[in-house]
Amino acid sequence: MSRQLFYFSVLSLALSACSSSDNKSAQGNFDYATKQKSKAFIVPENLDKPAKQNEFYINDKINYKGPVGKKMDIRAPSLVLPLAASSRVISESDEAIIWFDKVFEDKDLLTFIKNSLISQLMSDDVSYDIVSVDNTNDDKTKGKTEVLESQWYHNEVETGWLFTNIELSKSMRFRYEFYLKPHGRSVSLKVSLIDYMKTDNDGGTKTIDSIDKQRAEMAMLNEVVAQVDYSYRLLQRENRLMRANQKLVSIGENKESEHAYVVEMALDNLWDNMPIFFEKYGFTITDLNETNKIYYVDFTQPESSIWDSIWGDELPVVDVSNDKYQFVLAPLDDKNQKTSVSIYSADGELLPLETLERIFPVMEAGLSFRNLY
Repeated sequence: MSRQLFYFSVLSLALSACSSSDNKSAQGNFDYATKQKSKAFIVPENLDKPAKQNEFYINDKINYKGPVGKKMDIRAPSLVLPLAASSRVISESDEAIIWFDKVFEDKDLLTFIKNSLISQLMSDDVSYDIVSVDNTNDDKTKGKTEVLESQWYHNEVETGWLFTNIELSKSMRFRYEFYLKPHGRSVSLKVSLIDYMKTDNDGGTKTIDSIDKQRAEMAMLNEVVAQVDYSYRLLQRENRLMRANQKLVSIGENKESEHAYVVEMALDNLWDNMPIFFEKYGFTITDLNETNKIYYVDFTQPESSIWDSIWGDELPVVDVSNDKYQFVLAPLDDKNQKTSVSIYSADGELLPLETLERIFPVMEAGLSFRNLY
């Protein structure tokens, strides 16, 4: 046998040994489990008894029927992890249950959470059945209940290297219970293990101890919570992209029918944010008239070095002459949702439409305040 094959054989045996080790019980000496209770300390009648501290007294009234020694399960308790936004757990509860509160006003909460569960089942390649739906819309004091059940989850552990062998096979089915409160802003999800099968070298069984059952339910619920969190993040990303791609600036007219930029933003909000635009694009504020909403600025095209182009820090430049300008802001509608931005030279001449169109790509991104924060 070659040395390389020998090393592979040793490694295979080591991995097999590791896979078959029990991680539930502690390793070491369990002589304490067989120790007999010590006899009471006897004090001669002619001597005083020592003082007894009841604060540190340990009685022998314990559950002798419980697991002792190697039978003791030392694994840390499983917990429900409220990772998703606006999720919460019931304190001191040993059930696999979690509550979700409404995050997006335009989304039905129960449908959103249920779709996240279905996505998780689909990614696990497990089908499901709708067991019952109790919609008590006629009774305002009751909510809505839905129950889904999964088909079998299968998990197998193989051992061996050249010739594999199935050492352990587990199959589980889960029930998912949704409860929507009457106001529709809170939904609970409870996961229960309803069927179980296990086959190993010792044979097959359909029973599972309470700790393993709880751990399986908690693990499944945490997978669903993670999927809900992913769905939230995906929706938030879509909303950010939608806002980023939304066209907030266009070329139109002010109330005097002059060519101007039209910004879909309230006048006060745009006025407060204009200094950010000026600072980023080479304008310096020299004066302002807050009553008439006029900014007086000097413009100097920013100088960019070769390093800016190499590192990608080169900013778009507003293609106008280095000069003094006036930016005049005015509301365009009664609801104050649109604002006109008219640009004049130092002599009060309105910038022509050709200039507004030429610099529009830079002005559109700047007045939308995109990528500024």
